[in-house]
Amino acid sequence: MTQAHSSVNESRTLQTPLRIVLAGGSGHIGRLLGLHFSSHGHLVRVLSRQRGTTSSNAVWWDGLHFGDWVKELDGADVLLNLSGRSVDCRYTAVHRWEIMESRVRSTQILGEAITRLEKAPRIWLNASTATIYRHEFVRDMTEGSGEIGGAESNPSRSWNFSIEVAKRWEEAFWACDTQDTRKVALRSAMVMSPDRGGVFDVLLRLVRFGLGGSIGDGRQYVSWVLDTDFVRAIDHIVLHEKITGAVNIASPGPIPNSEFMQILRKAWGARFGMSAPLPILELATFLLRTESELVLKSRRVVPRRLLEDGFRFQFTNWAAAASDLVARWKNNRRHAVPVGVFPRAARNEAA
Repeated sequence: MTQAHSSVNESRTLQTPLRIVLAGGSGHIGRLLGLHFSSHGHLVRVLSRQRGTTSSNAVWWDGLHFGDWVKELDGADVLLNLSGRSVDCRYTAVHRWEIMESRVRSTQILGEAITRLEKAPRIWLNASTATIYRHEFVRDMTEGSGEIGGAESNPSRSWNFSIEVAKRWEEAFWACDTQDTRKVALRSAMVMSPDRGGVFDVLLRLVRFGLGGSIGDGRQYVSWVLDTDFVRAIDHIVLHEKITGAVNIASPGPIPNSEFMQILRKAWGARFGMSAPLPILELATFLLRTESELVLKSRRVVPRRLLEDGFRFQFTNWAAAASDLVARWKNNRRHAVPVGVFPRAARNEAA
């Protein structure tokens, strides 16, 4: 059962076709937004790092230097930058450099490009992350009252690195002198969709194989947002011109990991899920070449600015969201489409 609400703002959608430039569309979120915008009749141009792409909607760029891609920004309605190396890896020296550089430099080059245009994009949405907030169990982290992380006692080295990435990413964004362009930093929580390769797909795989118990001590809060609410929130931000600055995109209902996984097991119909105590988790993440921070840090993020602006989430309850996701996951597997392939009428090359 969805938790739908109605309001004047709720019924507003992006009716007029827009020119949207999507930088960094190869990942889960990029494909999600590319499909959403294209299926609603908007003209989407993808800045792609894939050389030799044959898609008519994709233009090559390297995220570092100027090129023919710059003219795609001229007169665009929306620039949406999602560029950045995946953080699902071990934080080796090389990977740390790639994670930081891919985010900061792509943001800087886009800002420099905008200053060269005759007509700058009306709005620039730049990806950020809810990880920017401190590890917190008790207090909600809102845009106004949330505490930026990094000063916690005894944080792990990898946690400090993630926070530093988030801060430098946003600093690069705000430092760009783009006076004619409205700017919003998207501090997004984990976006849950039934698509292959997304975080929900990974979590559900644990449940399906009997490993969907609490992670660590299970006290850490999980901030999440359903894919359908995520794209609606992006539409809302584009529509409402008074929204600027940092915006949290997360369901207003973060819950502890133990409860989160219990609800997911119930939605799948699993009676049991083996827990992963800290020593086992650290070993498992080492073997899987990833970092335990991704599931151990407590993210208690609340989207106060969206709520105060009249946006209403259709899913604020994880039980309802989990049931919806499981149903769509099963339906997707019955009607499987190759990963990254959009329907013919809405196909875009991922970046």
